[in-house]
Amino acid sequence: MPDPIRVIIVDDHPLVRDGVVAALEPEADIMVVGQGATASDAIRLAQDLLPDVILLDIAMPGGGHMAVQTIAETCPVSRIVMLTSSEDEADVFKALKAGARGYVVKGVTAPELRGIVRAIQAGEVFVTPSLAAGVLLEMTVTSSKTQPTSLLESLTPREHSILKLVAAGKSNKEIGAKLELTENTVKYYMTNILQKLQVHNRVEAALIAERAVHNERKL
Repeated sequence: MPDPIRVIIVDDHPLVRDGVVAALEPEADIMVVGQGATASDAIRLAQDLLPDVILLDIAMPGGGHMAVQTIAETCPVSRIVMLTSSEDEADVFKALKAGARGYVVKGVTAPELRGIVRAIQAGEVFVTPSLAAGVLLEMTVTSSKTQPTSLLESLTPREHSILKLVAAGKSNKEIGAKLELTENTVKYYMTNILQKLQVHNRVEAALIAERAVHNERKL
């Protein structure tokens, strides 16, 4: 039997946390390994426990968006799902851009939440259906206006370092040795890089990096 999906829950309302725990804990394939109430709790728990899935509120002390950005950069192995009351499309877009893999509006049923956790762990992206169409339209419009240089600006410093080594022809194993990361961690970073650059493989990503360098030399 595979290991259970390890989950942490961060929300400043204890009743919400209790409800989420009650929805997830009865399942043999899901294990709640930590709880917190603030952005700093989320970051600490993510770094200490490296959970598979993090359920994170937006409106909490310290700010959910800030926590997403920090966790996505320092713990790429963990998949972040916003579990929030906000139905503002700007919040959805900002969270996904920062590195969240899911956006769920509170009010989902227990079976729905369990299914979302499993889907996210399997590598899928989930957005509450009532918000998905607007977010997709916004992302499509933004993508059509985005140039390679501005795409690169969305990368974190760590992702820039990895992409530079990819462009130099280094393998994930070699990159890991150079940056003192495990090969699996490099793979997770590469997944984020490909998504942010809107490409399908490392060759296309390296070409974007080389094109940006070439354009800078021409200036």
